[in-house]
Amino acid sequence: MEDLDRLGQAAGMFAVTNVDDMLVLAVFFGRAAGRRAAAWRVVAGQYLGFAGILAVSVAGALGAGLLPEPVIPYLGLLPLALGVRAAWQTWKHRRDRDDDSDPGAGPGNGVGALQVAAVTFANGGDNIGVYVPVFALAGAGGMAVYSAVFLVGVAAWCAAGYFLATRPLVAKTLSRWGHIVLPVVLIGIGLVILVDGGAFGL
Repeated sequence: MEDLDRLGQAAGMFAVTNVDDMLVLAVFFGRAAGRRAAAWRVVAGQYLGFAGILAVSVAGALGAGLLPEPVIPYLGLLPLALGVRAAWQTWKHRRDRDDDSDPGAGPGNGVGALQVAAVTFANGGDNIGVYVPVFALAGAGGMAVYSAVFLVGVAAWCAAGYFLATRPLVAKTLSRWGHIVLPVVLIGIGLVILVDGGAFGL
C-alpha cells in the first residue's frame, strides 16, 4: 500500500511541477514539422535535460549541493539566450521563409537535442527546490521509485506534446507561426525564471 501511495505521489508531483513543459514540447515538436529525426532529437533533449534535473536533485538530497540555491534563478539566462538566438535566426532568414513554399522549412529551423535539454533543465530549475527535500525524506529506495516514475512521466509528456503538435489546427498554427512562437516562448520562460527567482534584484 505504501508503495502504491508513493507511486501516486510521484506521478502527481511530476505532473504538477512540469505542466509548463507541455507547451514547450508542443512548440518543439511543431518545429520538427513531421521530421522523424528532429522529433527524436526533441525526445532525447527532454530526457537529457530532465536527467540533469534528477542528478542535481539526488545530489542535493544526499548533501552534495551541486547547484546552490542562489544560482537557480540565473538558469533563466539559458532559455533567454536561446530565445534571442532563435529570434535572430528568424529575422536573418525571413526572406528565405517568404520565398519558400513550405512554412516549416528553411534555414535555422532545426531542433537540436542540446537546445531542448538546455531549455528543459533551465525550466525545471525550480523543480529542484521541490524534489530535493522530498528525495531526502524518501531515502535511497524512495528516490529510485520517484526517479523511475519521473522518467516514465517524461515519455508520457513527450507523447502528449507530440500528439498536441500533430493535431491539424495546432500543427497548421505551429507550422505557420512556430518560428515566431518559439523565440517568444523561450524568452518568456527565461524572463519568468529570472523575475520569479529575484535575479538581478528583479
